Amino acid sequence: MNEKQPVSTTLALGRGSCSQRLALLEAVARGCGVATRVRGLLLDGRFWHPRFPRLRALIPRQVVLAWPEFLLDGQWVAVSELYGDLGTLRAGGRFTNTGGETLFDAIVRTAVDWDGSTCSSCDLSGHVLADLGYFDSRDDLFNEHGQTLCLPVRIPADLIMRRRAA
Repeated sequence: MNEKQPVSTTLALGRGSCSQRLALLEAVARGCGVATRVRGLLLDGRFWHPRFPRLRALIPRQVVLAWPEFLLDGQWVAVSELYGDLGTLRAGGRFTNTGGETLFDAIVRTAVDWDGSTCSSCDLSGHVLADLGYFDSRDDLFNEHGQTLCLPVRIPADLIMRRRAA
């Protein structure tokens, strides 16, 4: 649940939240010489209600999300398009945000569209409360907008969430 958790910690633990695993992907890309940045999105906390029905009361009303982008062949490519363009990926079905599939898992098979520029089954734009812009790193985003969960809430939340399968 710690958005600023070092990638080395995620590797050592062998597990992490969606965001921590996306940070790992960014680190690998930078290690291979691929520039990265993140798009900051402020999401409606109800987006996670289907996935965590018993924890609804603990989900904040607003969640800051760092959505990575990679500079490939001179163009910024969102993590959601690493496996194909949004038009092609929309055939992979809808991301329902239920069960064990996370956003990190979903990008392999389906479009994850925060802008509503593809088909309705891929459109997650209704959950976006604000586009916070682009940042050179996720650290810059969270330094400016803060982490979603403050430390006193993050510690027990992490204890609960670490028992769940990714």
